[in-house]
Amino acid sequence: MQAIDIMTPKVVSVGPDAEVREIAQLLLNHHISAVPVVDEEHRVIGIVSEGDLMRRVKDDEDHGRSWWLTLFTGGKSDSDYVKSHGRKAYEVMTPNPMTVEENTPLHTIARLLEKHRIKRVPVVRDSKLVGIVSRANLLQGMANAAVAPTQSPMDDRKVREAILKELEDNTSVQIESISLIVDGGVVEIWGLVESQEQKQAVTVAAENISGVMKVENHLGLMPRGLGYL
Repeated sequence: MQAIDIMTPKVVSVGPDAEVREIAQLLLNHHISAVPVVDEEHRVIGIVSEGDLMRRVKDDEDHGRSWWLTLFTGGKSDSDYVKSHGRKAYEVMTPNPMTVEENTPLHTIARLLEKHRIKRVPVVRDSKLVGIVSRANLLQGMANAAVAPTQSPMDDRKVREAILKELEDNTSVQIESISLIVDGGVVEIWGLVESQEQKQAVTVAAENISGVMKVENHLGLMPRGLGYL
């Protein structure tokens, strides 16, 4: 299995001049924990995570810390100040994030996440953003990889693309909030949806795609008041 087989293909992204308030709202609306920052040619130049935004809250709480503690910690650098007070994506983002190509094997991605202590990695094609792989995507993919496939990876890939397109075109399900893997014609789906009707719609969409042998729907319902994952 490769990145293309497990990645979330419809990636919510922002431009470098996006406002921090706008980014926070995107995270809430799409139930995601980070957004890649892309330039005019859709190349990844950074990433803004919930951690980057939470740093602003923490710094506000620490604003009144005593002067003697500052002596021992050395105070803040100018870059820290920009990160905690910036109003645009390019000011608060982690620049030049790690990326992988579509054909990167899962074990390589796993080592990358572990080595750099990151939770997700953008997927690129010809240097342009086409998807994102999270730890959850990776774990689900590796679990499936332990089972011998009954049809070719290319067939599974086409089935997966068809299911995602059907969901995007004909349902209200936010495909960036679910993880979908097809292996040997068996479709496994994780993530959260807003209602039982959406969960059923995902199953029906998958069952009606040619090449699907079985659908295992593990989707949960989003608790009320949940911000993002």
